[in-house]
Amino acid sequence: MDNSREPVPVNDPYRGSDPYRGNGAYRGNPPGTGANRAALIIHTIADIAAGFLGLWIVLYLLEANQANVFVEFVHGMADFLAGWSQDIFTMETEGLRVLLNYGLPAVMYLAIGHGLAVRLRRA
Repeated sequence: MDNSREPVPVNDPYRGSDPYRGNGAYRGNPPGTGANRAALIIHTIADIAAGFLGLWIVLYLLEANQANVFVEFVHGMADFLAGWSQDIFTMETEGLRVLLNYGLPAVMYLAIGHGLAVRLRRA
């Protein structure tokens, strides 16, 4: 009787090729490093900024009560974040003007923030 055992298969998720063990399969920083944490912070800040701008666009287009404390807070944050892009587009249609003047910075924050996060993770 032969009691020899079969070796553990190479594609076992707990053995074999581990992308974080330095076998060359992983590009960039391993998880938990300072660069990845910084990338996550930048990514999150960009998402929050774009979220405030997008929320203001939605509240404006849905004609939310401008005297409401929450709407005032979102509008103030959106004005602060989009201060550099105010009146780039001057149109007669007020809704389209708000969409473009607040939408452009939202897209810019997402593009720049996510781009920086990717660069940091690959460094």
